[in-house]
Amino acid sequence: MLSIEMGRKDGIALLEPHGPLSKEDFVSAARQIDPMIEERGGLAGLIIHTDHFPGWESFGALVSHIRFVKNHHKHLRKIAIVTDAKEVGAREKMASHFIAAKIRHFKYEQLEAAKLWIQEED
Repeated sequence: MLSIEMGRKDGIALLEPHGPLSKEDFVSAARQIDPMIEERGGLAGLIIHTDHFPGWESFGALVSHIRFVKNHHKHLRKIAIVTDAKEVGAREKMASHFIAAKIRHFKYEQLEAAKLWIQEED
């Protein structure tokens, strides 16, 4: 399951996975995020907040995740990955080659710092 909180004032989408991600999680995320992108012309940022990465429910869910990233990364200024998961460093470096948004890692307890970073002007 993926909890999604949309910050209408600040243009930040907060995603918090709770268990393995499903295809439906990404369909739901797009349904909530796309109208805000249409309304604002893009988002200030997206925050992924989780104590560990839960993985995917199926190969189809992984494909849906990749499709979601492909369709949305150009509409984001920044992405904050807020987690203590050890594997995030390698994934962050790899993703930075394919994603237009700036990416930065924060420790799990630094959610507010991540929001402030997204709100900073470049």
